[in-house]
Amino acid sequence: MQEFVLDNGLKVLLLEDRKSPAVTFQVWYRVGSRNEKDGKSGLSHFLEHMLFKGTAKVGPEEYSRIIAKNGGRSNAFTTQDVTVYFATMSREKIGVEIELEADRMANASLSAEFFEPEKKVIQEERRLRTEDQPVSALAETTGAVAYLVHPYRRPVVGWMEDIVRLSRQDLVDYYRLYYVPNNAFIVMVGDFEIAEVLPKIKAAFGAIQRGPQPPKVEVVEPPQRGERRVILKRPAELPFILIYYHAPNLKNPDSFALEVLTYILAGGRSSRLYRELVYEKRLARSIDADYSSVSVDPPVLSITAQLMPGRDVAAVEREIDALIDRVKTEGVTERELEKAKNQIEAGFVFAQDSVFGQALKIGYYEAVGDWRLMNNYLDGIRKVSRDDVVRVARQYLDRDRRTVGILVPTSENVQ
Repeated sequence: MQEFVLDNGLKVLLLEDRKSPAVTFQVWYRVGSRNEKDGKSGLSHFLEHMLFKGTAKVGPEEYSRIIAKNGGRSNAFTTQDVTVYFATMSREKIGVEIELEADRMANASLSAEFFEPEKKVIQEERRLRTEDQPVSALAETTGAVAYLVHPYRRPVVGWMEDIVRLSRQDLVDYYRLYYVPNNAFIVMVGDFEIAEVLPKIKAAFGAIQRGPQPPKVEVVEPPQRGERRVILKRPAELPFILIYYHAPNLKNPDSFALEVLTYILAGGRSSRLYRELVYEKRLARSIDADYSSVSVDPPVLSITAQLMPGRDVAAVEREIDALIDRVKTEGVTERELEKAKNQIEAGFVFAQDSVFGQALKIGYYEAVGDWRLMNNYLDGIRKVSRDDVVRVARQYLDRDRRTVGILVPTSENVQ
C-alpha cells in the first residue's frame, strides 16, 4: 500500500493487486448520519441520492450509464460514519471513473428540479425497508433508546418527519461543508501501475480547493446505569427479541475478545446459542449475534432471535441470559476458542478475496482512524485467551448496560 496526500488535503491510498484484471476506485467522504443534527436526519443519505442527478458536464442519471457503457459497475452507500462512491472497471477504462468522481466532488448541481421527486423516492425507500419491515422497525426504535445523546441513535435513512422537512438549501449547505477534498480519501486497488494512475488522480482532483475543516462530532454517550426496554407492536408473523449491549470500538484491545465471544455465542449453527435454542430446545427459528468494532465511536454488540410459533419471549430471554451466565461462570472450551478464531480469520481473509473487498476493508479502517489498524487485527484475534473471553463477557454483557427490544405481533397496525 502506498499513501499520498495532495496539497488540498485529499488522501490517496493505492494498492497494486494483479490477481484479476480489474480496478476498484472508491471515494470515501467522512460524513454519515453521525454528522447530522436533530431535525436534519437523513441528510447524508439524501445527498448520496442527489449526487447521481448530474453536474454541468454530466446529465441526470448519466453517471451510472457512462460507467456501464465502459464495462464497469458502480454504486454508492451511506452509513453512520461515511458516504462512499465507487466503481470497478478495467485498467484501461478506470480513468473515466476518476474524472467523473472529481467532477461531482466539486460540481454537483443538486438541481431543484429533482429535489422533491427524489424526496418521494427516499420516503418510499424508508417505508419499504423500515416501516413495512417489523424487525427493521424494532432495530431502529431500540437503537434510538440504547443511545440517549449520541447521533448513532438516528437512522441512516432519517426519520420520516425530518425527511419531509428537509430543504434543498439544507443539501447545498451540507454538500459545501462536507464534500471537500480535505474531508475525503480515495482508495484504489487492482491491476494498475501507481506511476501511471497517480498523475491522473492529481490532475483530476488536485485543482479542487480545500474547504474549511468540517465540525467534529464531540458528543459522548454517557454510561448506561440500568436496563432499558422497548416494546414495539406491529403486524408480524412471529415475536422477535433484540438485545443491544454497549461495547468499545477497535481502538480498545477488548474488541478482539468481544469478537471471539460473539462467534462462540452465535457464530454459525454449531454455536452455543444456535445449538441450544434452535436445535435442542426449539424455542427460536433463528438466532444471531453481531459485533462490528470498525466504527468511529463505540458501537453495540447485538443478540437477536426470532421465536418459533407459540413460544414465549420471556422464556427465550431467560435462556439467552442463562447461557451467557454460564460463559461468565464456567468459561469456554479450548475447542470453542480455536474454532471461533479460525472462523474470524477465514472471514477476514475471504472478505478481501476481490479487489472491491480489499478496498472496502481498507476504507473502513481508514475512516475509523488509520488503514494500518487492519494489520493488527489477526494478531489481536490470535492472542485472545479463554480468560479474556470470560473477562469481557462479565464486563460488557452486563444487564445494566443493555437495551432489550421486543416485537409483539398484532393483527393490525396499532396507532
